[in-house]
Amino acid sequence: MSIIRAEHLGFNYVKYSDSNESEETVRAVENVDFEVEKGEFIAILGHNGSGKSTLAKHINALLIPSEGTMWVDGINTSEEEELWKVRQKAGMVFQNPDNQIIGTIVDEDVAFGPENLGVGTDDIWKRVDDALAGVGMLGFRDRSPNRLSGGQKQRVAIAGVVAMHPDCIVLDEPTAMLDPNGRKEVLEVVRELNRKEKVTVILITHYMEEVVFADRVFVMDSGRIILQGTPREVFSQVETLKKYRLSVPQVTELAYELRSSGCDIPADILTADELVEALCRLN
Repeated sequence: MSIIRAEHLGFNYVKYSDSNESEETVRAVENVDFEVEKGEFIAILGHNGSGKSTLAKHINALLIPSEGTMWVDGINTSEEEELWKVRQKAGMVFQNPDNQIIGTIVDEDVAFGPENLGVGTDDIWKRVDDALAGVGMLGFRDRSPNRLSGGQKQRVAIAGVVAMHPDCIVLDEPTAMLDPNGRKEVLEVVRELNRKEKVTVILITHYMEEVVFADRVFVMDSGRIILQGTPREVFSQVETLKKYRLSVPQVTELAYELRSSGCDIPADILTADELVEALCRLN
C-alpha cells in the first residue's frame, strides 16, 4: 500500500533579479510521477538544482504543487484544511539541525512537537523517552543542544520528529553539514528506525555511499526523474550517472575502472566485501 504518491507533479517558482528588477518563472519540478510503499527506504539523488529538495518539500506540504497532485497516505496536500494531518503523517528533518531545534534542553525540544499536537502530558514524556532512546540520546536529555556535536544535534532533530509518531520521515540532506563520523551515526539511526519501527524513510542526499542500503533509488535532473531502480540497478549505470554529473560509491567506481581495464568482475558491485570476493574469484 502506498503512503506517498505523486501524479504529474509540477512546480514553478519566481526568481527575482535585483540588478534589473525583473522576475523569471523557473520550472523546478517537471511532470514527476512516483510512488512509495509503506515501510520502504527510498533515496532521491541529484546534483544541486536538480529539484530533489523541492520535491521533498511537497511531501510535507511545505510547498503546494503548481500542477498535478501529491498524496500523503491518501490525503491531497493541496487541501489547506488537511495541512496538519499531512505534517503528522510525514515529518521532515532538514540539513541544519540548528534551524530545527528550538528548546533550551534536549527533552524539552523533543517534547515540543507532541505538545503542539495536543498529546496528553504522560504520553508526551513516554514519547520523548522512546524517541531519545531510539536515536541513542537518552543520556543527553538534560543537556543544552548548544553543547552537542553536529551529529548529536541531528539525532535530536530526528527524535523530535519521531516523537510525533509520523508514518514517514523525509530527510533533506541531513548529513551535509556533518563530518564522516557524524554522517555515519545519523544514517545508522535512520536505518534502525526503518528496520525496527517500519517507519517509511525518504532520504535526499548527494552522498552516494548513503544510499547503498536503500530499497529503491530515484535520480533527478532538471526537475525530472531520469533513473530509478534498486541501488544495484542504478549504480551499475556508471556512464549514465556521469553524464548527469553524478558519481557512484567509491568501491563501485573502482570496480568500474577495473572492468574497463579488462578484469572480469560484475558491473553492479556496491560494497568493499563484494569487490574483494570478486577479485578473489579471479585467482
